Amino acid sequence: MDDRYWMHIALDEAKLALKENEVPVGALIIKDGQIVARAHNACEAKHDPTLHAEMIALRSAHETLGSLDGCTLYVTLEPCAMCTGAMLHLRLPRLVYGAFDPDCGCCGSRIDLSDHWFDHSVETIGGVCERECAALLKDFFRSVRNK
Repeated sequence: MDDRYWMHIALDEAKLALKENEVPVGALIIKDGQIVARAHNACEAKHDPTLHAEMIALRSAHETLGSLDGCTLYVTLEPCAMCTGAMLHLRLPRLVYGAFDPDCGCCGSRIDLSDHWFDHSVETIGGVCERECAALLKDFFRSVRNK
């Protein structure tokens, strides 16, 4: 199983967010070839702007495992500053994301907080299944603008 395989599962999570009228972002955390946590955005449903898919998945994985050593976070959109900060504090070793976020992305697009700024760096790979991830977001925001 490779990064594209896991990203397609994260895309399935993002589609669940879409059905719930959330920004369609999905995330999952993998360790030793197994899904430890999976989540999608829940900001609108819970009226909480911190409930990004990554934050929910990171919390769940931390509750389950304690240490995130050996884990990879897959997320359909490049993480923001809040989510990147959580990854650093939890000492997540690896991140794979789909769509780049030139407005708010903090893992390479706008700024790269994941590498060499703090006492921990996250190995980061962006652009995995980028077209599919970006298309889901573009379609969502187009439909919001048309309403």
